[in-house]
Amino acid sequence: MNTRQLIQDKYIKVGSINTRYWSIGTQGAPMILLHGGGGSIEVWVYTVRELAQHYRVFAFDMVGTGLSDKPVVPYSLDYQLQFVSKFLDILDIQQASFIGHSMGGSIALKLALESPERVQKLGLISSFGLGREIDIYDRLLAAFPAIANLIPPSRSGVRWVLNSCVHNPKSVPEEWVEIGFQRFNLPGQREALMSLLTTNLDFWGVRREVFSPIVQQLEHIKVPTLVIWGKQDSIIPVAHAYVASQKIPNASLHIFERCGHWPQVEYPKEFNHLVSEFLA
Repeated sequence: MNTRQLIQDKYIKVGSINTRYWSIGTQGAPMILLHGGGGSIEVWVYTVRELAQHYRVFAFDMVGTGLSDKPVVPYSLDYQLQFVSKFLDILDIQQASFIGHSMGGSIALKLALESPERVQKLGLISSFGLGREIDIYDRLLAAFPAIANLIPPSRSGVRWVLNSCVHNPKSVPEEWVEIGFQRFNLPGQREALMSLLTTNLDFWGVRREVFSPIVQQLEHIKVPTLVIWGKQDSIIPVAHAYVASQKIPNASLHIFERCGHWPQVEYPKEFNHLVSEFLA
């Protein structure tokens, strides 16, 4: 399957940021898909068409990632949230359901806390921002950013990163290796990724000032919330799933067995069924 040819890329200016996005489906309430840090909308390729049968689905490359612009800024959660809010404003989306994966989950959480009127339902997939623990590779890069300059971009390196996100490496589309390699070599991509890491992490994990304000306010989230995790997630531990499901009042939890950081990639059929039922 060639994931690049499935869906037409569109571009929109979000402030000064030229932003790639997908818009699929013409009926139903709006649905926003937020990918993880350093990722791109390709991670939703198995999900968008399924959801578009009943919703107007929007997904975009977050500022600093994919084919969107990569300004030289500190990539804090607040900065990324401002970007998401502007994207919604430009497309005149007053309220939507949000499905956020990894760092996209933390941005969706912040939106639900700071602008609750904009969030109808909330899906948290292997979400960032629920605790300090995160994989050692990202912690080392955040603490010693010079390491990144010692590692020349390679297809084998991209393959290793992709494989670390899943329990079963065969679930990763082969063309994602080439897509990832080409994207990593785009101007400003390495700098944006390192800014993302150093702004939000240190050697010990997620910075306390990043996750603590979110965790302390989880009980204030009143919207229906679905928490999905892979039991073998090696990026963000499954223990964080229970933080969300136990502290958010109206939350339900599903944990996939034999699954890593990308449930929507490893178990797309089951994932889409869960999300569709939750939204309905």
